[in-house]
Amino acid sequence: MTTNTELIILHTTKFGENSLVVHTLSRDYGRRSFFIRGAGKRQMSLFLPLNILEADVQESSKSTLLTARNLSARFPLTGIRNNMFKNSMTMFMSEVLFRVLKEGAHEQGLYEWCTKSIFLLDAIETDFSNFHIRFLLELTVALGFRPQAKDLEPFVGDHYPIVERFMNEPFAESMLIPLNGAARNALSEEILKYIEFHTESSVNVNSLKVLHELFI
Repeated sequence: MTTNTELIILHTTKFGENSLVVHTLSRDYGRRSFFIRGAGKRQMSLFLPLNILEADVQESSKSTLLTARNLSARFPLTGIRNNMFKNSMTMFMSEVLFRVLKEGAHEQGLYEWCTKSIFLLDAIETDFSNFHIRFLLELTVALGFRPQAKDLEPFVGDHYPIVERFMNEPFAESMLIPLNGAARNALSEEILKYIEFHTESSVNVNSLKVLHELFI
């Protein structure tokens, strides 16, 4: 059985010389990993974090690992790929999703929210330094936790007034909340702690260090 679907790239794992296991999020399969045969160096640009690919997925009764073929970029995302800062955002966002979502998880509406976030980051031209914080807070809603600001207070401490603003102000206004790199880094770690608590898992996001260095 073969299904044509869209896959959001979260992470890749090299398999042998020319093959990959790609960890993805899709509308049809949720959080699933796929085996890609013959992924040469020229194709690696397809598998950048949060790329949205079109693929034919082949299911087999002989293996739980599905195979994806005939992959192509569904959208160019030039607004992201031509910007070093946005690329660093996608590294962080994809790593969070990769570590938070369990293999086989299929949260209703999560794929649609994720694609909306990707298109928004691609389109926004200025004032996106706070984007990843807004992303984390919206992720808590997309995962079904739907917290009020007071629910995060035990995790964010002195940053509670800032969290309250993020959760109550429209997107454009929340991008203008004045924060330095240290505050963004600390706030991101605190929201991740909230997510860890509710998913009962450890979320060690290495790419947060890159964001901290870029958005000082």
